[in-house]
Amino acid sequence: MLRRLLPMLVALLLGLIGLAWGLGSLHRIFATERDDARRSLESRREALEQYARASLAQSLRDRLEAAKPSLEAAVTDPLAPAPGLYLRERGGQVLPRLALHDTGEMAPASERYARLRAGTEVADDQEDPWAERLVRTRAVETALTRGDRRASTVALMALLQHRSQYVLASTRDVPGFLVVLEALAERGDPVPQLMQALVRDGLADGKGGRLEGLQRLLLSRRSRFTPGDFQFLLERVAALSAKVGAPVDDFVSRARELAVSPLPLPEVLPGPVLVRAGWYLEPRGGNQVRGVAVDAGALLESLTKEMRERGLLDAEGTVGLLGDAAVLSLDALPLSVVTPEWAKAETALQRRYRLKTGMVVVCAGLALGIAVLAFLAQHRKYRFLELKSDFVATVSHELRTPLASIRLLAETLEWRLAEGTDARDYPSRIVREADGLGFLVENLLSFNRIDKGRWVPRLEPVRLEELVSLLRRDLEGWSKVPVEWEVAVGELSLRADAHLLRLLLSNLARNACAYNTRNPVRLRVEALPGGRVRFSDNGVGIPPKDWERVFGEFVRLQGQGREVPGSGLGLALCRRIMRLHGGDLRVVASSSEGTTFELSFPPTATT
Repeated sequence: MLRRLLPMLVALLLGLIGLAWGLGSLHRIFATERDDARRSLESRREALEQYARASLAQSLRDRLEAAKPSLEAAVTDPLAPAPGLYLRERGGQVLPRLALHDTGEMAPASERYARLRAGTEVADDQEDPWAERLVRTRAVETALTRGDRRASTVALMALLQHRSQYVLASTRDVPGFLVVLEALAERGDPVPQLMQALVRDGLADGKGGRLEGLQRLLLSRRSRFTPGDFQFLLERVAALSAKVGAPVDDFVSRARELAVSPLPLPEVLPGPVLVRAGWYLEPRGGNQVRGVAVDAGALLESLTKEMRERGLLDAEGTVGLLGDAAVLSLDALPLSVVTPEWAKAETALQRRYRLKTGMVVVCAGLALGIAVLAFLAQHRKYRFLELKSDFVATVSHELRTPLASIRLLAETLEWRLAEGTDARDYPSRIVREADGLGFLVENLLSFNRIDKGRWVPRLEPVRLEELVSLLRRDLEGWSKVPVEWEVAVGELSLRADAHLLRLLLSNLARNACAYNTRNPVRLRVEALPGGRVRFSDNGVGIPPKDWERVFGEFVRLQGQGREVPGSGLGLALCRRIMRLHGGDLRVVASSSEGTTFELSFPPTATT
């Protein structure tokens, strides 16, 4: 058989190899389509992230550019507000302004102020400019005491000229100038515009320079004073400003805004950076860093809204910062553009890929299944042909043997009758051989009619005991060895086809005699509750692995090493007869001591 199947196996193998190559190519195409679609999504995401990165960088630069005038004003004018501005020059923080006071324990400014007010301040060196300043200060006070307005004005101009000519220590200059202006406010009749200029705005010195006002002077030279001196002078200047009508709120505010320590921002910048603490910093030439306070969250929300309005994002799309780095380079901001549409597209893409892959697998499975089915069909075909050939050979043999025996017996009978010799047993032997031949033909015809569905059973009440009695008489004329029966069926009556049921029991009984080495052959028929009938023999038995196989077509078992005549259709016919009645036939026990078959009839078959 293998030689017959070999061409088909080769053809199936080649076909499967070709199909596998085609399905593999198709799967690679599907994978390429998925990868291309995924790259397209990634490309769009990268393009949007690049757009968001460029937009955010431009917004940060615009913020710094817009803050440039305020930053320059805050650098030159200590009274200018500097909220959200940052400037670092030569490694030192300029903005936000720092409270860099003198760390000494003395209070020279406030003490000098007290001595100036009491008139007890003296210079250590008469050639020191401070000695000249004291002379001019006393001249102003003397003129004010006399009430000589002209003299006080001249003395004040001389003092201002001396201030523009000599730069004294702040702990001398500021308290001395404060005492003079307080004296003018208290005892003189100053011009309001002049007093406001001296207290706040300052005056031109006529040489291209400018004398700073007292407010700006104190704020710009805050590092020269101890904290106590600065607070003391701040209060005195604020009081003087209010007295002469000069603005004072911004002066007090700038003093309160002074930071105790520099901002914890990076010292070295590779370029423009965004600090998560809320600053945008941009290094400039000359060891300078400028910056502006920003709200990254608000900027990202604004950018998200803009991209939605432009149709670049859907209603649920967002732009966010990735990672947790404290300093982010502006050229490589780790922006993330997230939108549910992309997640849905990715899911749909993966789902389509899985579906296509599943279809490829199913096709491969179907092809393999078809190949297996084709092989099995071809195998069954050749097996059927072999069985058919064996069956023809067996039936031919089975038919030839009784026919030959009948012919031989008839010729012998004819010869003996002609010779006058005794031949009384020859007719019975001819009848037995003819009966065996008829039983074989009946089995074949019955199996064919039942297998084709052309036998409609005629159901009528059949007493099982009478059927067994007929079977006993049939078997006595056929069996070559004595047969002992044990019947325990009582009055059981079955609705069945009497001819088919008799044929079933005959096959079981003849098999019991054929597959038996004992003398006598013992058969037992027993009726059980529930429409069950058991048929037992004392034959050679059936191996457990063959309990179900024996009901197959053309299956014949060996009988203790000897060939048992038969067509291999007996038990197959018996099972078909039972199923035609709506019941079943099976082996319930078998050993070397014999075999027990059980006939299970439906409840409607028992009466």
